[in-house]
Amino acid sequence: MSDEPPYLDRWPGWALAIGPVVIIGLVAVLLYFAWPFGDLDGMADASTLEILWVLTIAGATAGIVPVTIGMLWFPYIKRLDVRFVHGFIALGAGVLAFIAVEMAEEMVDYAGAVESASVGLGVGVAAVTITFGLMYALSKWRASTAASAEKSGLQIAYLVAIALGLHSIGEGLAIGVSLINEQATLVMLLVIGFVIHNVLEGLTCVAAMARDHAPPKMRHFAAIALLAGGPVIVGGWIGSLGESSLLALIFFAIAVGAILQAIVEMVDLVRIDAEKLVTRTTAGTFVAGFFLMFLLEDVIVEGYIVPG
Repeated sequence: MSDEPPYLDRWPGWALAIGPVVIIGLVAVLLYFAWPFGDLDGMADASTLEILWVLTIAGATAGIVPVTIGMLWFPYIKRLDVRFVHGFIALGAGVLAFIAVEMAEEMVDYAGAVESASVGLGVGVAAVTITFGLMYALSKWRASTAASAEKSGLQIAYLVAIALGLHSIGEGLAIGVSLINEQATLVMLLVIGFVIHNVLEGLTCVAAMARDHAPPKMRHFAAIALLAGGPVIVGGWIGSLGESSLLALIFFAIAVGAILQAIVEMVDLVRIDAEKLVTRTTAGTFVAGFFLMFLLEDVIVEGYIVPG
């Protein structure tokens, strides 16, 4: 007998998969038409409390809200075709790849603003490498911990949420640095991009929880959403200290390292239960995610913030 609510039996799998995607689209449209942060002029002169409040709203929007949306897949996660899951993961990887390129360009720009551009680039590369290495080691520790003993799906979901939360700090750093330096276009691009990506974090967490026969209590959904998405807020607060070119460079580099490792993690998620890593579905959705962010930056975001 199915563990799903009876009303879900009436819906085909593709419709169940698309439902949360529609919600993602509605959130993106709402952000576009009701963008709460304006053009950020004068943000560097705002009070500390005002900056922290704006970053709290931005972090919750980019982190906690989308992770919660991703958890909407829980009631029917067992019915979701694995091809849909792989497609969503590849879409998120494409989004992150574009953001990584954008932030690498920011690193180069800030490296040129320090006393020695070559030293600045060296610091940036070192920060990317160290961050990637630490995140990779923590990811392996999490995977080995989950496999070393019989753990419930809920316990694994908490381990996954903690790992995702560490990546989320890097996301917040990028938002905080961009906001304090009044880069309105980049802030909007990052928030929308992380909304798309973090929905998939919620999906990853509920996929682990679905391994248990009994559904978890609601407090666990709330706790996991906070663990996975909440650190975006903390990272934003820290990133707001990056008013100097050197600090901004380092914070962007940490964000790039965290995002590159997140992409590796997403590749591993597909590899676990896929016969082929690169298929028409994964390749197509990866390119779609990258192109979507390109479209958002060049057509929608810049046209909205810098009209005419």
